[in-house]
Amino acid sequence: MNIPVLSNAAARRVFLARHGLAERPSGPGKGADLQGVIDDLGFVQLDSVNTFARAHDMILWSRRQRYRPKALQHLLHRDRQLFEHWTHDAATIPMASFAHWRLRFARDATRMESRWQDWRRGDFMAKIDDVLRHIADNGCCTSGDVGKDESRGSGGWWDWHPSKTALEYLWRSGQLSVVRRDGFTKVYDLTERVIPAEHLNRRHHVDDTIDWCCTGALDRLGFATHGELAAFWDHITPEEAKTWCRAALAEGRIVALDVAGADGKLRRSYARPDLMDGPVPEVTPRLRILSPFDPALRDRKRAERLFGFHYRIEIFVPAPQRQYGYYVFPVIAGDRMIGRIDMKREGTTLSVRAFWPEQGVKMGAGRLAALDKELARAAQFGGCADVVMAEGWMRA
Repeated sequence: MNIPVLSNAAARRVFLARHGLAERPSGPGKGADLQGVIDDLGFVQLDSVNTFARAHDMILWSRRQRYRPKALQHLLHRDRQLFEHWTHDAATIPMASFAHWRLRFARDATRMESRWQDWRRGDFMAKIDDVLRHIADNGCCTSGDVGKDESRGSGGWWDWHPSKTALEYLWRSGQLSVVRRDGFTKVYDLTERVIPAEHLNRRHHVDDTIDWCCTGALDRLGFATHGELAAFWDHITPEEAKTWCRAALAEGRIVALDVAGADGKLRRSYARPDLMDGPVPEVTPRLRILSPFDPALRDRKRAERLFGFHYRIEIFVPAPQRQYGYYVFPVIAGDRMIGRIDMKREGTTLSVRAFWPEQGVKMGAGRLAALDKELARAAQFGGCADVVMAEGWMRA
């Protein structure tokens, strides 16, 4: 049997198109338009680091440059079109997906009950009823509102007091939901008070959720291995995804193909049967500064295979050992990763400390002008009055 080959250039363009980075970032960036962006992505990762803008806001801004953070908060907390929970990390997720999270709730509960007894201080399971009763009687709360008589320890996530651990357990297992955030602090309430009834009362068989996970991941990735399908939502096991691929392949719902990496190596993957039939998507040459947690880069190994772009976040690397910087933003132009930039909001100034072009990338007048324009757009988004480039900012 002849296995079709998807060239690296085509693979990059398909992947970027599925992630909303092939088209120009136009559109109002609020309401139904913003909801459509998040639906297309599947979810948007939440992150607290705010050297320039929080990851979720930058992810959305990269696709809709008229987007402003209040628009996401309206969808989450006013309109209840989204809910907050966990994929591979904390994320904001379309409300229509809520019923499929019940598999995640059940599996997370089992893992936490077996593992957290060793990881956390005290018997947090003994506090479950107390925390639920507190919220039922008094309304929504934060972690600071429970366990006030308990030792606080160091305050690190690994040293939560038992009632805080119970609160997190109840959220991760679906009994509580995040009703809003105060700053970046989660405020919890009973799930039945937060999730609209049409989604709260819906149920799916586990096989239906596995199918939803795999088809939804494949449609958003364009092509994938069974391991990449399992990792997309982080709901199901690689073995479950492998079994799904085997059945879907036999039924003709998917086909096998080899995807060429940036180094020319082929990787056996799966795709929808019509992937190779249509024209390869066009990609705007627009230069964009991306969040380090952008969906197109979240799977670091996949990004390296497709784009030849090696990226690691260096927040937890001691400063003297960092190759680039604390929080460095990837830069893409067209379908090519062209570099990374160290920039930070300092008062009303967007301060650019350094830009490192990727090997083989020439920063001629055209690219420098495109970077200047993107920095001006970023400054406006971040509420900065000007952009200041440090001496020697252009690095080898």
